[in-house]
Amino acid sequence: MHDECIPTPNEEKWLNIAEGYQQRAQFPHCIAVVDSNYCFTFIDVGSFGKDSDSTIFKNSTLHKHLQNNSLNVPKPNLIHGIQIPMLYAFVGDEAFGLSTNMLRPYAGKCLPVNKRIFNYRLSRARRHVECAFGILSNKWRIFHRPIDVDVELVIDIVKCCCVLHNFVRARDGYDFEDSLTVTGMEDIELDNNFNVNRSVNRYRDALANYFSSELGQVAWQNEKI
Repeated sequence: MHDECIPTPNEEKWLNIAEGYQQRAQFPHCIAVVDSNYCFTFIDVGSFGKDSDSTIFKNSTLHKHLQNNSLNVPKPNLIHGIQIPMLYAFVGDEAFGLSTNMLRPYAGKCLPVNKRIFNYRLSRARRHVECAFGILSNKWRIFHRPIDVDVELVIDIVKCCCVLHNFVRARDGYDFEDSLTVTGMEDIELDNNFNVNRSVNRYRDALANYFSSELGQVAWQNEKI
């Protein structure tokens, strides 16, 4: 059932995920561990809650696949309105470092308009991941309390719930109210000790300029910053 509900993504699957984010979140070339229909595309369970998000990511199978180029990520290509071939990338919050296939918000408070717009647009795409965890935790109420069993069994429970989440999501859809809150899953303290990958800045800057252009803007974005 795992292979049916969470198949290993190939290039075509990533392209479909990116198209979904383009249509629903207006964020081009976005690939994610949750697709725009709130289904999990990649799971890695077993890290400790005390670890920061960036540490968990660096120790994950997903990161290892990205490092050795075995994740079948599509090659960069042009977006109408951007002059350089653009990478396909995951989107993360401030806890993650900027890297070849990971985009994060611009840091700071006194940012120019185009960078604030980029941060807003990135948060709209990232919200699909947060909503998926809200749907998961409110559908499977075992996440509303500590799971007092052996660690290995906890890992199996979480994996099973993710598989069932995708199965039920495809069959029945979801309750919108469930997507608004994530119950029983605590936020991890942000770890901002990361090295900014300067060579990737141009891709993020290109998107920031694109989102502020006539071709890339959405009508309501200036009201949200």
